[in-house]
Amino acid sequence: MSRRRTLSTKKKLALLASAATVAGGGAFVMAATSNASQSPQTAAESTVCQGLATALGNNQRFIDGQRAAPDAQSEARIANREAVIAQIRVQQEASGCVVGESAQDPQATQPAQTTPPAQTAPPAQAAPPTQTAPPAQTTPPASGQQVCNGSTVTLSGEDGAPAASSNQFPAGTRLKVTNLDNNKSTTVEVTSVSGSCVLLNNAAFEDVREPGKFLIRRAVIEKVG
Repeated sequence: MSRRRTLSTKKKLALLASAATVAGGGAFVMAATSNASQSPQTAAESTVCQGLATALGNNQRFIDGQRAAPDAQSEARIANREAVIAQIRVQQEASGCVVGESAQDPQATQPAQTTPPAQTAPPAQAAPPTQTAPPAQTTPPASGQQVCNGSTVTLSGEDGAPAASSNQFPAGTRLKVTNLDNNKSTTVEVTSVSGSCVLLNNAAFEDVREPGKFLIRRAVIEKVG
């Protein structure tokens, strides 16, 4: 005959406690899995997420404004706000919010994230115009003085009696032009204005020219009256 074994009361209580422990552990794992599978909350679903999204949006708008109208300190301000945005993203992830969600609602940001507007200095008073000294009066060259040093002489193509035109001497001034290449000279009166120190008409140029040349490179010009 087999003998039926009976469990003592203590063994029965131990088995029941173990079963309860296993069941509780399974419930904990299921709850943790359920929480982990929840999708991040948006600003519309959570007050915390809404505050973080608003702060992120305000900082982004501040950066956009600095880039649109930069000044000497804009680069430093932008770097500071980008660091704030990075911290907000960390807080969004830790709070179960959508990371990077930005609310463009112009709400006030947290005190640590706001920067007071820079005080603009009043426009500087314009300095009074400086008194400029009148131009020094130049003394006209005396008669017989060499003028227009280094100038070349050419012809105007105008006909008539020997004459000259000038951009430095008024009509009636008498100038002596010497061609150093052939030592020929002519003395003429200025009768009109030109773009050169001395421009000889055809007749005057013929008096000092070298055959076949239309430019005197080595010339001495003197004011003689």
